[in-house]
Order: sequence, then C-alpha cells, then structure tokens
Amino acid sequence: MQINIPEIPPAVAEAKTRFGIVGNAPALIGAISRAIQVAPIDLSVLVTGESGTGKEFFPQIIHNFSPRKHNRYIAVNCGAIPEGTIDSELFGHEKGSFTGAVAARKGYFEEADGGTLFLDEVAELPLTTQARLLRVLESGEFLKVGSSTVQKTNVRIVAATNVDMLEAVASGRFREDLYYRLSTVQISVPPLRDRGSDIMLLARKFARDFSERYSMPAISFSDEARALMLHYRWPGNVRQLKNVVEQLALFHPGTEIDRAVIEVSLPAAAMSYTPAPAATSANNKYEQEREALLNMLFGMQRELDAIRGELEELKQGSAAEVKSVDMPCSLVKYTEPTGGLLNFSAPAESDESQPMPTLEETERKSIRLALEKSGGRRREAARALNISERTLYRKIKEYGLD
Repeated sequence: MQINIPEIPPAVAEAKTRFGIVGNAPALIGAISRAIQVAPIDLSVLVTGESGTGKEFFPQIIHNFSPRKHNRYIAVNCGAIPEGTIDSELFGHEKGSFTGAVAARKGYFEEADGGTLFLDEVAELPLTTQARLLRVLESGEFLKVGSSTVQKTNVRIVAATNVDMLEAVASGRFREDLYYRLSTVQISVPPLRDRGSDIMLLARKFARDFSERYSMPAISFSDEARALMLHYRWPGNVRQLKNVVEQLALFHPGTEIDRAVIEVSLPAAAMSYTPAPAATSANNKYEQEREALLNMLFGMQRELDAIRGELEELKQGSAAEVKSVDMPCSLVKYTEPTGGLLNFSAPAESDESQPMPTLEETERKSIRLALEKSGGRRREAARALNISERTLYRKIKEYGLD
C-alpha cells in the first residue's frame, strides 16, 4: 500500500533546509508554518515545548522571514544569567551604578534595536525584571541600571519556555499581564515521542554526521531496534536521541544496532510510551478570542498583499497616474495592541510622510466607532470588535468612554 505524504509548502521546505530541521511530522510542519505566517507581523511570540525539542529554531525562522532580517538577532538564555546581573545584561548600566561597573554598558535591548531579541527560558526571569520587560513591551521604553533617563527601543520579542506558564502564573512565579503580553501568538513545538517516523530520520542523520566527523563506519539499526526506538518515551527529546546515537556510534562503529544494545543504552523507566490525548483549549475563552483575532489578522494581511500586487500591476501597465483606488473597508493596517486588545486603523497613504497614531489613540478610536455604530449597545460593540464584553467594559472605563 502506498502512503501519501502531504506536500510541504515551499516556504516551510526553505526554512527546514536553511536551519537544518529534520522531520515531516504534521505537528512540526504546522509549527514551522505558523512561525512563517506570523513573521511579517510585529507581534510578540511565545514558543512552548519540552526541553530538547528544538525551540531555538523558531525565533530564527521568525527573524529571517520578517522585515527585520537585515538587523541584529540576539539570543539570551535568561536562566543562565544570575539574578543580580540580569537587569544589567538586558537593559544596560551606567558607570558606577554598582560595584564593578567601571564603565557604562549597553544592554541587549539597546544592542538589538530594530531587530529581534530571543528570550529563552523566559519563565526564569525574576519578578522585578518581569516588570521592566512589561514596560518595554507596552511602550518601548526602558531605563538603564543607575540611570533616570528614559530610552526607547524598537525590538521584537520572541520568548521560549519549557514551563507550564499558566501554572507559573497561578503560583505567582510569573506575572499574568506579562504572560498575556508575551503570548500574543503561541507556537507549540511537539515532543519527539509524538513525531513518529521522524525519530528514525533523526537517528540516521546523527549516525551519518558522527561517521563523517570522526571518520568512522556508520551504524545502522535492526527492525527490532527501530520498533523499540519508536515506542520509547524520549524524555530528553532530540537532544537525548543525538547523545544516544553518538554513544552507539562510538562504541559500535560500523555495526547494526539490535534491540539488546538499545535496551542497555536507554533508561528502562521511559521504555514504554502511549501518547496521551492532546490537551484542548476549547473551554479557554482567552485562547478562543486570540485565535479568532489572529485568523482575522492573517486574512486581512493576505488581502492587503493582494491589493498591493494589483496596484503595482496598474502602475506598471499604465503611464497615466492612478489617482484613487477604492480599498475594501475590511482592509486595515495592524498596530500591536496595548492591554491585549487588537487595534486596527485605515492604512495611511505613506508610512514615512504621515506620523503613526499612538496605540492608545487607535484603540480608543476603534472602541468609540464600534459603540457609535451599535447605538451604545455594548454587547453588539464587543461582538463587532471580536472581544469579550468584560474586555470592552474595562477599555471603556480606561479611556473614559462611558
């Protein structure tokens, strides 16, 4: 029986080749597609997944498929920086601000201005640093350690964690407002045990790489060994698989690895694995609203790209000046939200010639327009904005629109 493998989109194939990603599991392809889809839109992204799954590839995909790709990309492991110096590392410090500060220093937010900053293990940030990070996300402003001068930065944040963030929020280890701010878009990287035949694709790649690097005969795997590897839990994910294959290649060069050798190399506690039912977010109102808004946003982006293409064709095909083009009212320009509410405004004729309205002005205008069109009926206005009534009430009070 012939197995039909779904065709991989060209952009996904390009990303896999560029970053050396191996595998065709639908969940993996879906995660890569989501990263490429959100890349052109300046939204904060939270990449989640177990340790060793390869989360570090996704911020690079987002950066390289975005308009920021020609600017700096900086990756920071928040869990590897001591609590006493994390603020200095991220935001910089002034000379003499603390013992050992013999000179002023730029932080990562200043160094990455115009580019992308990847915050790995973001759940390890201290609460005081979380408050500073929230300010940067909301206003683009920060203070160096030991300075009272407010500085501005234009940085896209992509964060990653292997921690259950909702549990961290519930236990008070992570700020709830920062979690929602970081997770405008979430990308879930699947564990290796749920990627099926990708396990053997990766194993053969690691065996080949090890053989070439150390000029040793490559190992292979018997049918029984492959069956065991496919049903092993792989708690360390891709990182663990790589280490196991390299050990096998070192001690059994040029041989066919059988089941007995595999059993010795793998901890028995994780030998049997039955995939658990995937957790759903159908009952999570916030997740539902976010997904609906994102789908709407992506659709509008595609429509706008199509209109731009048509305008370019008109300009090229006619010498006469195009004086006006009627744009569908559904085509809008996105600006990143403040407080979790997506904002939309009509596209300006020239982003360079006209100043952009502030996020607060755009949000207030959107809410006022929805209320006017609904005759003050808040439920109808909330439905038009595609947000909950609770969020609308909070925004009405915040902007004094009662």
